[in-house]
Amino acid sequence: MKERKGFSLNSITDTTLLLTITIIVFFMMYIGAIVFQGKGFLKPQTFFNILNANAALIITSVGMSIVMITGGIDISVGGVAALVSMCCAVYLDKMGGNVPMSIVIAVLIGLGFGLVQGTLVAYLGIQPFIVTLAGMFFARGMTTIVNTAPFNVENKSFVALKETRVIVPGFGTVNKLGKYVNAYVEIGVVVALLIVILFFVVLRWTRLGRNFYAVGGNAQSALMLGINVRRTKFYSHLICGLLAGIGGFVYFMHVGSGSASHASGMEMNAIASSIIGGTMLTGGVGNVIGTLFGVLSLSTIQNIVSSAGLDQAWWTGITIAAMLCLFLVVQSIVMARKKRAVAR
Repeated sequence: MKERKGFSLNSITDTTLLLTITIIVFFMMYIGAIVFQGKGFLKPQTFFNILNANAALIITSVGMSIVMITGGIDISVGGVAALVSMCCAVYLDKMGGNVPMSIVIAVLIGLGFGLVQGTLVAYLGIQPFIVTLAGMFFARGMTTIVNTAPFNVENKSFVALKETRVIVPGFGTVNKLGKYVNAYVEIGVVVALLIVILFFVVLRWTRLGRNFYAVGGNAQSALMLGINVRRTKFYSHLICGLLAGIGGFVYFMHVGSGSASHASGMEMNAIASSIIGGTMLTGGVGNVIGTLFGVLSLSTIQNIVSSAGLDQAWWTGITIAAMLCLFLVVQSIVMARKKRAVAR
């Protein structure tokens, strides 16, 4: 059979196509916001504030995308982030702890969840939805056990870290007093972008990354090619748990407090961001750069709805639902195109 010219219909091409659509939709929305919602969106700091507010979501969404690429899902990430936030807050404020050790605690909590859930999914064959649903309930329950009442952290070292700002050269605005103000991002944004770059490289140029795509595309075929499917699935959940722990600490740095209600809905936003970013629920297709733009798109549409005076929660829900439907339809069209090409 002759190789077809033009677009190759393999999974990587599907990933690139969906990534391109996501980026185009994001820029269209942002330009539309500038045109119709006023000049507030023209300020560089407005865009950087989107990153500041969503650094933790970017990190957890990267982990979610990796699990979804292998054909699984993890709905415990929001609960893990809340538990990390509360444990670190209690350790720093009530036990007189230090920041480096609180980071270790966050990583260990994330790895613990990833280890247990990955083992249950990969080696015992339990459905990932059931396992991670149990993980979500467990994490939320443990968060309440660790401490019930919300409180702000006053540890001086942590507060100094929380208030650290990274100046973005070449961006800034002149305020009402005529003074030039540099644009900035929080430390968490730097961590989030480094993680996106790291896992972009892992997925694109390492054997483990190729294994993720192969297992998600067709686990039986991957097994016949000599890929250890169970170990690959285990690694995907382990990485997702680790990133949920890191994301939880970044979230903690942003809010500066512990509360049982923290990171509420983060798991749903992570799934939505991954889908909008071009990661398919069926597995085998996805890109963490797309996930980054998925988070930005999700936050931008929320800002547009809020700027339009529709502050009620249901309007945000309706717009997010519309975006999800749009991207699910696009994914269905891509898959249908692929099946028709294979049938020929």
